[in-house]
Amino acid sequence: MRILLAEDEKSLSRALVVILQKSNYSVDAVDNGLDALDYASVGNYDCIVLDIMMPKLDGISVLKEIRNRRLSVPVLMLTAKSEIDDKVLGLDSGANDYLTKPFDTKELLARIRVLTRAGSSQTGSLLTFGNTLLNQSTYQLSTETGSVELSNKEYQMLEMLFMNPGNILSSELFIEHIWGLESDTETNTIWVYISNLRKKMQSIKSNVAIKAVRNMGYKVEVNND
Repeated sequence: MRILLAEDEKSLSRALVVILQKSNYSVDAVDNGLDALDYASVGNYDCIVLDIMMPKLDGISVLKEIRNRRLSVPVLMLTAKSEIDDKVLGLDSGANDYLTKPFDTKELLARIRVLTRAGSSQTGSLLTFGNTLLNQSTYQLSTETGSVELSNKEYQMLEMLFMNPGNILSSELFIEHIWGLESDTETNTIWVYISNLRKKMQSIKSNVAIKAVRNMGYKVEVNND
């Protein structure tokens, strides 16, 4: 899953990026409100962690504009303020949750998990396609024959495919969603991950095939042969 972190306190931002990445999230970090709005508008994020007090544009203004643009991504507000009026303002402006600094990182991760589960298009933590289950909590891919564990990026790629059945996803879309807008990742990297996924799926006798569509991208189909 991919998170946008908008926090202008550089030491806190660096620490949170490390913590989130260790928890298998891909993170884009910005340090001002204008960049936060730009990234939120063009990025496909599963959650936004948004500080209120930021330069150029405050978090509440960013949040209001995100909602004005009809972006439904879950937003967790961070602030050093603890007054009830500030919390009410954030929630009334469209925030899904609110966390006051200083906070325990375990609580932050727990709240992000709740928000991303609530935003999922399928109920619970299992995505099903063909005879194959993708566990969104454990990154396990399984069939009645067995199970395999996916790496972070393998999981994110297969999750995107499972959540867009029949749709062709380009290599550029994978790179943007998983590695980030400023990544220098090359498209042949996507082929390597697709190849690894195919091998793991074959090892558990999945009837799901990842099909390459020439000059367009990849899609998943159920192979009934």
